[in-house]
Amino acid sequence: MNNKDFIATMASRTDMRNSEVQRLVDTFVGAMGDHFMDGDAVLLPNLGTFEVKKKLERIIVNPSTGQRMLVPPKLVLGFKPSVEWKGKIKKGGNS
Repeated sequence: MNNKDFIATMASRTDMRNSEVQRLVDTFVGAMGDHFMDGDAVLLPNLGTFEVKKKLERIIVNPSTGQRMLVPPKLVLGFKPSVEWKGKIKKGGNS
C-alpha cells in the first residue's frame, strides 16, 4: 500500500477529505519524528512501539578482499509489534 492508497482508505473510513487526512498523517509523522530525534520511544496502543536503538561499532570483513573495516556506531529506528499483532501474524492474519 502506498501513501495515496493509505490516505484514500483512511479518508473513506473517517468520512474526511483526502487533503484533511493527508495533513493529519503529516502532522502525526512529524510529531513522531520529533520524539525520535529526542531519542524517545513512541508507543501506539494495539499496534506496537517504535524506538531508537544504538548499534555498537563493529568490525566487518570484505569477503572478496579479506580487508577488515570498522563500522562506526549508529542510531537505527526499530519497531516491536504488540503481542496482539504478533499473534495475528503468526496465525496467518486469521483471528
